[in-house]
Amino acid sequence: VADAQYGLYVWPCAVVLAQFLWAHRESLPGKRVLEVGAGAGLPGVLAARCGAEVALSDSEELPRCLRHGRQSCQLNGLPHLPVLGLTWGRLAPALLALPPLDIILGSDVFFDPKDFEDILTTIYYLLEKNPHAQFWTTYQVRSADWSIEALLCKWKLKASHIPLHSFSADKEHLAGSSLPGRHTIEMMIISLATPGGS
Repeated sequence: VADAQYGLYVWPCAVVLAQFLWAHRESLPGKRVLEVGAGAGLPGVLAARCGAEVALSDSEELPRCLRHGRQSCQLNGLPHLPVLGLTWGRLAPALLALPPLDIILGSDVFFDPKDFEDILTTIYYLLEKNPHAQFWTTYQVRSADWSIEALLCKWKLKASHIPLHSFSADKEHLAGSSLPGRHTIEMMIISLATPGGS
């Protein structure tokens, strides 16, 4: 997706999430997908190339990130892919106007613990509106001190951890990228603890 000459950077977690999408590409055509905290949008762009109906989003307070998302869509032949400004934890018109969703993507959104609750507030809102949707997320383990388990309980969400070897993402070089390297990256699928009723 990204090209150094355009100043787009793809984080290691995005490569791992893209690998998961590629492993499940047969299930993507027609799925309605939103990528949050997209940046250059590798996972979302790949999902769109595999036939999903995709919108990318990043913070409305980071116009540079939104520009990078639009640039990535142009470079990948997807000029009409929507790139929305959505700020975690904020009920903005763009969030309220989203169409139904099947999958929410997020790579490395669990970066700064001060943002975790805002992220899960937004994810909970989206899953409540779309009770059978799932949040597919990869994150880099940066500290043994942080956990989102308590927040998942608070927001009535559950997480299933997905072993990287189950989608051939446990290699140092992945899909021609050395980015995942020796980073400790995990994947989980988050959903409502009780879909269809709280």
